[in-house]
Amino acid sequence: MNYDERQHRVYARARALPPETLTEWVRVFALHAPPQRPLAVLDLGSGTGRFTPALAGEFGGPVWGVEPYDRMRAFAEAHAGHDSVTYLAGSATEIPLPDNSCDLVLLFLVLHHVPDHAVAAAEIARVLRPGGRVLIRSLFPDRMPALPWYDYFPGIRLIDEQVFPRLDPLLDTFAAAGLRFVTVDRVQERVADSLGEYRDRLKLRGSSAFERITEEEIVVGFEALDAAVRAERSPRPVEEESDLLVLELAE
Repeated sequence: MNYDERQHRVYARARALPPETLTEWVRVFALHAPPQRPLAVLDLGSGTGRFTPALAGEFGGPVWGVEPYDRMRAFAEAHAGHDSVTYLAGSATEIPLPDNSCDLVLLFLVLHHVPDHAVAAAEIARVLRPGGRVLIRSLFPDRMPALPWYDYFPGIRLIDEQVFPRLDPLLDTFAAAGLRFVTVDRVQERVADSLGEYRDRLKLRGSSAFERITEEEIVVGFEALDAAVRAERSPRPVEEESDLLVLELAE
């Protein structure tokens, strides 16, 4: 998936979070982070930087946003909004930071794009300090939630079950790099304030999942979603369940 071809133009709008949801995610990150402050944080696969400035505000230390796609990173740099944030070219398998330089690493819906989890695990362990933590927001097919868009695009669920990593093999891979399992936290996340807003953002097609289903499936899905929006008499928030995997580097 090359985000520099099209998605850099729509990603920030398509994947924007309501302010209260961003605040809640940062609260959850802080709950599972090492207790000391300030913390040096790596936002790995930072995209357009939707979390990076908030991480700097919460943890008080330097925050590096590492992103392989130039146009995604350029958007993030133009909207950094915090002196402690630095964006760098790199990836999960080639992190441009020194050994033992980070206290916390965040991968938010990134791991399924990483071609070699073993290399990524070793790189993450390399840049972490002992006692540092890794927060991985992902789908895991062995604990797959019922996401709202699966009702309209069932083919996406089938693809997600193939694309996203299963939990147990992933834990084995990270354990081999010295990163031990702490917990998996199930987070309730508001993704839009109404079904209409949810539909409008999905129509920007900012998710790579749309690149993996047919145009016919997309048309049929949006027709069904449009009908559901018309039938909604009183707008209600759209919520999803999310998994946050927490790992720790042994001291």
